[in-house]
Amino acid sequence: MRGMTRLLAMMLALGTGACAYHLPALDARVHTLPTRLSQAGFYDDASMTTPSADLLAYAPSFELWSDGAAKRRWIRLPNGTTIDATNVDDWSFPVGTELWKEFSVQGRRVETRLLRRVSADAEGWVGAAYVWNAEQTDALITIEGEQNVLDTEHDVPEARACMTCHGGRASVVLGFSAVQLAHVPAPGEVALDDLVAGGLVSPAPAPIVFAGTPDEIAAVGYLHANCASCHNGARPASHDAYRPPESLDLWLTAATAGDLSGSPTYRTALGHSVQPGRPDDSAIVQRLRGRVFMGRQMPPIASEQRDETGLALVTRWIAGLD
Repeated sequence: MRGMTRLLAMMLALGTGACAYHLPALDARVHTLPTRLSQAGFYDDASMTTPSADLLAYAPSFELWSDGAAKRRWIRLPNGTTIDATNVDDWSFPVGTELWKEFSVQGRRVETRLLRRVSADAEGWVGAAYVWNAEQTDALITIEGEQNVLDTEHDVPEARACMTCHGGRASVVLGFSAVQLAHVPAPGEVALDDLVAGGLVSPAPAPIVFAGTPDEIAAVGYLHANCASCHNGARPASHDAYRPPESLDLWLTAATAGDLSGSPTYRTALGHSVQPGRPDDSAIVQRLRGRVFMGRQMPPIASEQRDETGLALVTRWIAGLD
């Protein structure tokens, strides 16, 4: 994984004119995380199939592409705590919050990631991945990352890679937000209305209703989930592993969900990375098409396969723009 990351950094810096990408230093607090997933309080049963009763399952409105892996997600909030939603687009989570994401390939669990808030300061988050064994009986923390887990093409990134994406917003949490939870949840999952009703988020965000054509909503949401953790105008100055120009802002805000034409994506991408009616000439499409050996891949880590569905969606949206 390290060799691949260095190769990508060189290609991005030299081959495309983009700013150099690098991994931050390893956070020593990662060594305080449990060594085994079975020790982390995530499961209620010895067979490690039933998540703990105090975990809340959820799914985002817009998915992050992970080379086709199936994913499940949970959050655990400390008892009696509330998420601070004063900034509706950058929630602040209480110390002790844990978020879990499980990756499965061909029906087998390959990786479970943990993101935990360990202190109240801006740098108070630590994350790591647990790689499942072949017997599916436990998963070991894998700080250095691992490639082709369980004879699949799934690669697990290094622990120090977590903040290259999550560090792109003050909240650190990317898929659990007002915009990403503004939908009707599947049975057994929670969404924004459930959090408000349960008093788990305060102040209660105003209702969010997406307006636009289905392709428009899906495309802007896709760019929000897959690109905006780096490409946004509010990236904290302390996180410089990858700092693209702020002139391209793909963050979908709660205030503009009902009028996408006023969103940062429309204001900054049109004529810059999006050429209306000309997807082949649009930088966003070119980057989505590129992969490792072309040196033009976006995002630069955690993905080797092209998302054909997402590419087709963004292409169709751009083709339909005036």
